[in-house]
Amino acid sequence: MSNTPAGKTNSIVLTEGPSRAAARAMLRGVGFTKEDLHKPIIGIANTWTEIGPCNYHLRDIAAAVKEGIRAAGGTPMEFNTVTISDGITMGTEGMKASLISRDLIADSIELVARGNSFDGLVCIAGCDKNMPGAIMALARLDIPGLMLYGGSIAPGHMHVGADGKTPEPGSKKEIDVTIQQVFEAIGAHAAGKITDAQLEEAEATACPGPGACGGQFTANTMAMAGEFLGISPIQITGVPAMSTEKHAASREAGKLVMDLARAGLKPSQIITRESLEDAIAAVCASGGSTNAVLHLIAIAHELDLPLTVDDFDIISEKVPFICDLQPGGKYVARDYQDAGGSRLLAERLIEKGLLHGNTPTVSLKTIREEATSAHETKGQHIILPWSAPLKPTGGLVILKGNLAPEGCVVKVAGHERIHHTGTARVFDSEDLCFAAINAGKINPNDVLVIRYEGPRGGPGMREMLAVTAAIKGIPELSETVALLTDGRFSGATRGLMAGHVAPEAQLGGPIAAVHEGDTITFDIPGRKLTLNVSDEEIAKRLANFVAPAPRYKRGVFFKYANSVSSASKGAITT
Repeated sequence: MSNTPAGKTNSIVLTEGPSRAAARAMLRGVGFTKEDLHKPIIGIANTWTEIGPCNYHLRDIAAAVKEGIRAAGGTPMEFNTVTISDGITMGTEGMKASLISRDLIADSIELVARGNSFDGLVCIAGCDKNMPGAIMALARLDIPGLMLYGGSIAPGHMHVGADGKTPEPGSKKEIDVTIQQVFEAIGAHAAGKITDAQLEEAEATACPGPGACGGQFTANTMAMAGEFLGISPIQITGVPAMSTEKHAASREAGKLVMDLARAGLKPSQIITRESLEDAIAAVCASGGSTNAVLHLIAIAHELDLPLTVDDFDIISEKVPFICDLQPGGKYVARDYQDAGGSRLLAERLIEKGLLHGNTPTVSLKTIREEATSAHETKGQHIILPWSAPLKPTGGLVILKGNLAPEGCVVKVAGHERIHHTGTARVFDSEDLCFAAINAGKINPNDVLVIRYEGPRGGPGMREMLAVTAAIKGIPELSETVALLTDGRFSGATRGLMAGHVAPEAQLGGPIAAVHEGDTITFDIPGRKLTLNVSDEEIAKRLANFVAPAPRYKRGVFFKYANSVSSASKGAITT
């Protein structure tokens, strides 16, 4: 049609011509006008829920995005999808739903977008799996669109005692805290190190309002990764949830999607092998979550782009760790944004020759062009100069060896141990390990082995934050115990922890052959995770292996377990 507005491509088949009168009648029944339906139709996928702070405010974000779309000549149509709060479900059966939700989110967004022939799409996400799920959907659909982060939570302010860490009601000294400190306080409380009142101090102050967990945990890691992939608007993404700037930033995102629709710029032109490498570099430089490995591999798969766990190790070896962010550092996401945010980090990485930055982004500029607008706040101590890195290499390493032939992921941003050998303490679920910690049955230097928590065995790869935080809350274990699992870790995890051990135990991977009392060696420089028994003995043990019966016989967990791939391949479903 000659008078069709620029950017109205897919939705013509839904809204234009006499044959579409019935469709238009139904849409007019919910308030859209004749003029609305002639404009480009932009879907808004909202992960709003009132179950938890990460997504609670996303209706307000969506309202601002709609304003921007309408102001730019489009018609927004909002729909909802599911979300699971990792922080709330942590340590329970519900945590198994978290990673499963990533693929369900992608599937549901894809279904609604294909069903309604949208011309563009804005995916509003707040929690860990929302963001990769949204990006996976955008990649599959390959229509102009972007992922908009709901923003990080403000830090809480906890009163602390003389050590500057232990909750102390009534103290005059305060520190910024996140949910990380609550999980660690749970461990300290279980060990008798703090009182009920001190635990209450942490609980009552850590989450002062809406927004995603405040450290460089998985949510903020994936928000940053979205910026460097180019699929999220850089700097707009980093505006905190409750900032006075949030409405204007979200409105601007609505305008940007209309620019994308008119330009015809698609995710496949934005997410490339180069932009994936740039996202990995940013994750490594910032000490980001190990979950980025799973999610970026899954996103690459959607576009048939080659990406393996080895790529993370290669890039991490070249990229110094320069962002002083929790869980291993001092500061939170709000501080990162205030210091200069992702434009400043991009400028740093370009200066060092560690970023490609050449592909277009949703702003219609490249990351290199965006970096020229970087503004560094004078005196900031969060995004450090190259002359003073926290570590000379990045925050993630990939270990292989006879215990993890397909690899496992270790986050080295939050600890200093690079070698460790200890006695294996073997648990066939997270719950059994957590109970042993609370009962005081773990000794210094032990290596905790948590298995049958992988993509298929769990199913769903529960995060082990309840366990790892409990360890960190017990001083005699905090810097001595190591842990490995075929499950995952929260972005808030710190310490010597290896996750995503593959192949997983349910599939007869070597982790299934570990016996109580064996010794296990972590060799970070050598990139090895070793069970200190002979290859012949491992083979002998596995020859008698019988996989446990599936934990679920029907329903979504059953379907997921029967379709999910190895963690080393992104735990994608086929």
